[in-house]
Order: sequence, then structure tokens, then C-alpha cells
Amino acid sequence: MRFSSAALAFGVVSLAFTHPLEKRQNALPPVNSPTDVSVLQLALYLENLELNLYTGGFVNFTDAEYTAAGFPPGFRDNVGVIADHEKTHAQTISTILTNAGESPVPPCTYKFNYTDPVTFVNLANMITSNGIGAYLGGGALLTDDPELLTAASSILTVEARHDAYLRTGLGASPFPTAFDTAVTSVFAYNIAQMFIVSCPRQLPITILPKLTFVSPPPPPNLQPPVPAGTPLQFTFDPSTFFVQVDPNAPLYIGLVNLITNVTFVETTSCGTGCVTAPVPEGAAGVAFAVLTTFSGGLNENQLTEYGALAGPAEVVIS
Repeated sequence: MRFSSAALAFGVVSLAFTHPLEKRQNALPPVNSPTDVSVLQLALYLENLELNLYTGGFVNFTDAEYTAAGFPPGFRDNVGVIADHEKTHAQTISTILTNAGESPVPPCTYKFNYTDPVTFVNLANMITSNGIGAYLGGGALLTDDPELLTAASSILTVEARHDAYLRTGLGASPFPTAFDTAVTSVFAYNIAQMFIVSCPRQLPITILPKLTFVSPPPPPNLQPPVPAGTPLQFTFDPSTFFVQVDPNAPLYIGLVNLITNVTFVETTSCGTGCVTAPVPEGAAGVAFAVLTTFSGGLNENQLTEYGALAGPAEVVIS
């Protein structure tokens, strides 16, 4: 029996493409270090939170309610698609951890303060921005594990698409800044605590004293941006600080934003446990505010490790 050269070539090409692709589809990246485990557990912790958030946004409102609130046709369906993506992310990360002999962190019980489609989408923008920041910050810890870094990056880009879609639905710019803001694991974990009622298991990450952002609220449609110089008001409980602080000592807000790292602005007291600080020039998108006694000279990692009195609080500027 004879085969034409074209048929043979087709067979070789088919084998060359089919088998490696099938192998790749069934393969997940390995976990090579305790750092990998820590990054994955935090990612799963945040994915579980987002899964619950987006499932609620799909289940709790009808198509008609989204449309009446000004969202385009099909928006609710796409919120459901985002929930499915978060479920896939959580299942994939859980499988990677299980394959490595680790116990994946289980979902918590959550509470989200939204009352209608608009407040849901505004909250989802904030929570997703925290997740994006966590993936950006965590990626720097995976540089010795390129397969895992690629997998994490592929989730990050999808999360960014989710956020762009949400922002467009609000009538905001889908890309308000040239850079996103990376956050440390401690900061990302502490932002998540705002929405946690209880957990069967917490992660071994420091929980900092709480800093609450009071005002101003996000601008309608997230535009125009909150102007530089606008006072941002925060509250906190001085009795929860990890260190003794002189009541007369000046306090600062370290604003983690974009790739400029941390901008420090001096605060003005508005009473016990209350300060205001002006929006610095150039701040945009979503920023993360930390209360500190340092007036400058710290990067985000140093602010996380020993500079934070309370925080972070998430601030939507544009």
C-alpha cells in the first residue's frame, strides 16, 4: 500500500500538533516552593470572595433591574459569565494546590453592602481592583517558577477584562490609567477582611488595625476624577495600634497608587480617630491608603512590614 507524500505530511503534522496540545490541556503547573503555596492560597482566598460576589450580582437582580439602572442589554448575563470564570479560577488553583499535597483554603461567609445594580458594580470594581493588585504583587514572588507565573498572569489579564467591562457598564472609562496598582499580600488580605463574616480557616497573614475611608464617595460614572487637593476623610481606632503613638505626633497617609509606589501626605485631625488628607497630584484609578507616622522614604514593602499603623483603605479616584 502506498501513501502520497501529502497524506504522510498531513499525518505527521496532525501528530505533531494533536499530542502536545492534548498533553498541555491536561497539565497544570507545579508548585515548587512554600512561597508558591502562599501566593496560591491568597489567590484562592480572593477568588472565593469574588465568586460569591459575582454569583450574588447575578442571582439578586433581574435583567429588568440592570436595564432600569442604565446598564446595557445582556449585562446581567455577563455578570453570570464572570461568576463562571471565578469558579474556574478557584477550581484550577484548588487543583494545583491539591496536586502539590496542600489543603486549599475553603470559602468564607461573606457580607457585601450593595443594594442595587449600581452599588453592586461599584463594589465589584473595588474588589476586582484589589484582586488585580494582588496578582500583580504576587507575580513578583513567582519569578523562579515561570510556569506558575504564566498561569497567574493568564488569570490576571482576564480579571482586568472583567473590571474594564464593569467600568464600561457604569459609563466610566474602561482604562482610566496607564498603569494598575500592585499591592502586597498583607494589604490585599486586609482589604478582603472588610467583606468577611467568618472563615473556617484564615491564612497566616497579619491583620492590621482597620482604617475606614469615609468620604468623598466615588464620582458618578467614576468621572471626572476626584481633583487633586480634595480632602479624603478616614477614621480609625488608636487603641488598636500595634505600637504606642504620641497623640501629638503628626500622622501621614501613604497612598499606594500606580507605579509611583507610595506618596506620603500629611494629615489634618478632624477629631479623635479621624483625619483628612488631600488627594496628591497625579493620583488616579484605585489607590490604597495606609495610616503611618512616616513622612516618606518607605516603599510599599517597607510600609507593609513596619510602617503601617492602620489600613489599607481602598479609595476610588477615577
